Amino acid sequence: MDYDVPRKNEDGVQVNATTDVEVRRPQGWAGVDEEDLVAGEGLELPGADLSGEELTIEVVPQQTDEFVCTRCFLVHHRSQLAGDVAGQPVCNECGA
Repeated sequence: MDYDVPRKNEDGVQVNATTDVEVRRPQGWAGVDEEDLVAGEGLELPGADLSGEELTIEVVPQQTDEFVCTRCFLVHHRSQLAGDVAGQPVCNECGA
């Protein structure tokens, strides 16, 4: 299909794609009002303030029986090793 060829409607009349899209807009649709965008900037959702939260996560170093897949970058157990692609370890999911 050649997308540069002018289009014709069912009646055989040539149609301008840009004006055709403008004509098909729902009645009463005026787009996005800039006032609505500005009014929504100061709106905060309930429970969204996480400024006082402190996350404590224990980071465990990579174990000797684990590897990092070079495609998905997740740490997997050696039992999930599909093989080495170009000398790089790949997990079963990425190797399939």
